Amino acid sequence: MKFKHISPKGLKTDSIKTRKSKVDVVDFAEPVLSGGTFKEFLNSLPDILSAKDLKEIASLIIDAYKKKRIVAAGLGAHVIKTGMNPVIIDLMERGIIRAVALNGAGIVHDFEIAFAGKTSEDVDAELGKGTFGMAEETGKLLNETINKGIKKGWGIGRSVGEMINRSKFPYKKLSLLAAGVRLGIPVTVHVAVGTDIIHIHPRMDGKTTGEGSYRDFQLFTGVVAKLEGGVYLNIGSAVILPEVFLKALTLVRNLGCKVRNFTTVNMDFIQHYRPLTNVVRRPTKDGTGRGYTITGHHEIMVPLLAAAVVEGLSKP
Repeated sequence: MKFKHISPKGLKTDSIKTRKSKVDVVDFAEPVLSGGTFKEFLNSLPDILSAKDLKEIASLIIDAYKKKRIVAAGLGAHVIKTGMNPVIIDLMERGIIRAVALNGAGIVHDFEIAFAGKTSEDVDAELGKGTFGMAEETGKLLNETINKGIKKGWGIGRSVGEMINRSKFPYKKLSLLAAGVRLGIPVTVHVAVGTDIIHIHPRMDGKTTGEGSYRDFQLFTGVVAKLEGGVYLNIGSAVILPEVFLKALTLVRNLGCKVRNFTTVNMDFIQHYRPLTNVVRRPTKDGTGRGYTITGHHEIMVPLLAAAVVEGLSKP
């Protein structure tokens, strides 16, 4: 098979001045000046890609708050381990975040922070010795609390939240679960049995754990049912919460709830298949809402977004 050389002679060209371009100098960043305010820093960010998205997401959260729409956050446990509880609690106290969902590991780290002021053991160092996950207080108190709470008709989130809120734990003010009880904000917990260290404790009861998680799923579904015009943030959960969110959404739509026009956001330091599919793309596909992705470390991006929201609400 023989091929001919193709000459560019006769090629048609257009002027760059009339060509449509994705980047314009009017959208460029500005240098940050020493001693400037956060508002000035925020305004200095370029209106390009994720910086533009971040400002849009903050604006959408502010709009939802002003219109009394739901802003809900699904949080992976890594969000807690990176020290974000004070930031999330502040948004709850301001009435911005009105519902929180956690995976099962969330109650482990939230409890340990409240109880001992520290969490996140060195798995590499402990696993070989068979001592990983063997914290007595964590396994004992959480399992006992879940078992007692189910008898009162509560889900896992409220059960653990009530226990921490009523305790004399030295750091309970840093607990998301206690804040939920104190503020009347639902904090639901969605467990995959066998994934959390408290499941290997002798006081673990699969029946009550499953019942408590199912009650929380029903409560979370009630949150999703009112998401029209609101914002759902999935921060740091790669599998469990994106799946839970998708099932809750299809359930409420099947029951006739109008949940079409809302915003979804996935924030993580790596973008995974399920959040991109089940949070960002599928839920907003047939409506008028939009899904966003923000890639970055929680300890940087969560405070940045929160500060943008708070700054935006401070405007007269």
